[in-house]
Amino acid sequence: MKIKTKQLQNNWKVFTLTNINGVTVEVLNFGGILTKILTPDKEGRVGNIVLGYKNMLDYQHDPNYFGALIGRVAGRIQNAEFVLDGKTYRLKANEGPNHLHGGNTGLHKVIWNADPFEEEDKLGLKLSYFSKDGENGYPGNVNITVTYTLTNEDELIINYSATTDKTTVLTLTNHTYFNLSGDLKETIHQHHVTMDSSRFAQLDARLLPTGDILDVTNSTFDFRSGRALASGIHSTMDQHNIVGNGYDHYFIFDQKKPYAVVATEPVSGRVLKMKTTQPGMVMYTSNNLGSNALLNEGMSKNYLGVCFETQSSPASLHHDGFPSILLNADERYQEQTVFKFGTLMN
Repeated sequence: MKIKTKQLQNNWKVFTLTNINGVTVEVLNFGGILTKILTPDKEGRVGNIVLGYKNMLDYQHDPNYFGALIGRVAGRIQNAEFVLDGKTYRLKANEGPNHLHGGNTGLHKVIWNADPFEEEDKLGLKLSYFSKDGENGYPGNVNITVTYTLTNEDELIINYSATTDKTTVLTLTNHTYFNLSGDLKETIHQHHVTMDSSRFAQLDARLLPTGDILDVTNSTFDFRSGRALASGIHSTMDQHNIVGNGYDHYFIFDQKKPYAVVATEPVSGRVLKMKTTQPGMVMYTSNNLGSNALLNEGMSKNYLGVCFETQSSPASLHHDGFPSILLNADERYQEQTVFKFGTLMN
């Protein structure tokens, strides 16, 4: 096991974590960004399974949120405002009239305090940030800690923790785009995903939840027995069309299985298993990624990665029936998401 640190300009640092099996996770203190994850395929060949920029400085103006920590609120807040204890809070609109992923200067744009650590069977990076009352329009001083831990069992554990001195709203996530083919050899069309979810949030043409939560049965949103992502990408169903042909929807977990998501890429044999304390996640299939970004392995294009954004739902600010994002002054925000890397052989 080892940790390497590289100093870049602008007080940016890159931390490289490598376990005893050669699994490597690269983290940038700017935005808490996961820039690379290297894992072996079924033949033992190591490849990068996430999307990242070839030029590190491109993260400074990244419209895609590659690998970044997202907050204070992940997702879209309708009309960039919400009411809390009778007071209306207005946030900066950064996607039409709406507020997306914490705003243009959200957690993906801050330099986090970074403290690497190494223990007997794991190593990692503890990131911390103090978000001041009123920052980006949100109430409350919030102390946030995010810890990335890489274990010798080939797990990447993300622990999120936060406290506030005033009732506020908070739901954090990581916005990594996974591509298990390795080094972007293929798109994600043939990624086979199984998901422990029987319900998802219906979206309107603005990509905002309508307030209706739909049953997945007999639809391309039913991943309970597994399906290829291509089935939704090629579907003519309205819910796929409005997001640019694919998925960009919030799924609510049934919490009946040990892993909320299992993704497999048939050619490489790589398997990604995910479990979480979060009540649901947004699955985004990079429908609108475009071809303008120079990545580590070449130019970007649509459907080159899939995001599993575990979180509660900002739709709860405007609709009943969604997992809440309220955080009171006497509470601690504590959530965990675990990504376990493997192959069809293990």
